[in-house]
Amino acid sequence: MDLKKLKGHVPDTVIAQIPDVMTKFKIDTALKLAHFLAQAGHESGQFKSTSENLNYSSKGLLGIFPRYFTPALAESYARQPQKIANRVYGGRMGNGAEATGDGFKFRGRGFIQLTGKKNYAEASKSIFGDDRLVSNPDLVSDPITAAQVTAWYAERSGKAIAKKMGADISTSSQDILNRIYTGAIAGRVITPGQGY
Repeated sequence: MDLKKLKGHVPDTVIAQIPDVMTKFKIDTALKLAHFLAQAGHESGQFKSTSENLNYSSKGLLGIFPRYFTPALAESYARQPQKIANRVYGGRMGNGAEATGDGFKFRGRGFIQLTGKKNYAEASKSIFGDDRLVSNPDLVSDPITAAQVTAWYAERSGKAIAKKMGADISTSSQDILNRIYTGAIAGRVITPGQGY
């Protein structure tokens, strides 16, 4: 594949990671690479945002996280990203309770917005064989690590979703791959025969 054609469309720091990421995560066709780059670019605002923006107004909190906020509580949390993250991510995805600060520490980062201590730990073990992403979560915001984490997450979750759909990632059409990768990245559960 001629990666030079990506210049001007994908940042040089991302292009530089593509050969290693392709090899490590078996992104071995132009179609798979196109899906990977399109989804990563979409999730990260064309590779510009590598840390989740949690600076929500009270109205935004009620619209996006209605399960976690009453109108009065939303007012007291509005425009306080650290407090918001600890509330909505605390006590789940391997994070400690709200008071531990894990929600903000393990908020969405990278091109895929990896979220939750459990996901950080699994990515770290798989990619590096250690816990560096747990001890230093900001590493996921680095473009080099962000590319690896995105590929790891899509491979791990994409395979599981493809299996549930009865699809094979290596031979599926562009439409099926789109559904698989979008579902993997968005954390959607896709049920065969029930629409997407």
